[in-house]
Amino acid sequence: MSYLTEVPLESRPSEYSDTLYLSLVRGRYQLYTTNAIYSFGDLYRNFYETFEKLELAERSIDRVLVLGFGLASIPYMLEKHFDRQYHYLGVDIDEEVLDLAQTYVLGDLDSRFELICGDAASFVASCTEQFDLIAVDVFVDHRIPNRFETSDFLDALYRVLAPQGLLLFNRLADSTTARDQTERFYRERFRPRFYRVQYLEIEQNWVLVGEKQSSIT
Repeated sequence: MSYLTEVPLESRPSEYSDTLYLSLVRGRYQLYTTNAIYSFGDLYRNFYETFEKLELAERSIDRVLVLGFGLASIPYMLEKHFDRQYHYLGVDIDEEVLDLAQTYVLGDLDSRFELICGDAASFVASCTEQFDLIAVDVFVDHRIPNRFETSDFLDALYRVLAPQGLLLFNRLADSTTARDQTERFYRERFRPRFYRVQYLEIEQNWVLVGEKQSSIT
């Protein structure tokens, strides 16, 4: 039925997003608010197309940090479509989002998970671990909060990224203003900090890609 019409499953009030809506759409769980889609399984194209281009099977990846965990779209597509099982640490500020992920998605996956309910910027600032892959998907509705735009946040990401690790930062480019802001962020703050940087234009988003150079020279 969900291939013919949206099948609503539930809605929940959220301290951060007013109301969260969960539906089945084309056989996938879609988590959304009034203004934005948070998760959509393997149809969350921003990251799906990014993973296709990056050929993750050729990289040595074990520990993965997902900031803005949502409904586990990133682990779902990596396991189900790219045959990758990693050890995930997922951080999301919204307890309701994490509860929905555990209720509907995580039980169907074989990867290992640790979940933390909290602010992603504060978590990274105090984190003492390093990760081989970091995915940043930190939206509240359609907006990236200012604390994730700062040099301090990028410096903290660089610190917790393992040598030769890969950072993916999802940003909007759905209007002239948003595109200009993303381009400036990439040019002035992102590109100077990371190695082998690029950006991938996917639908109405840019996914910024940066690596951390090996400590061995």
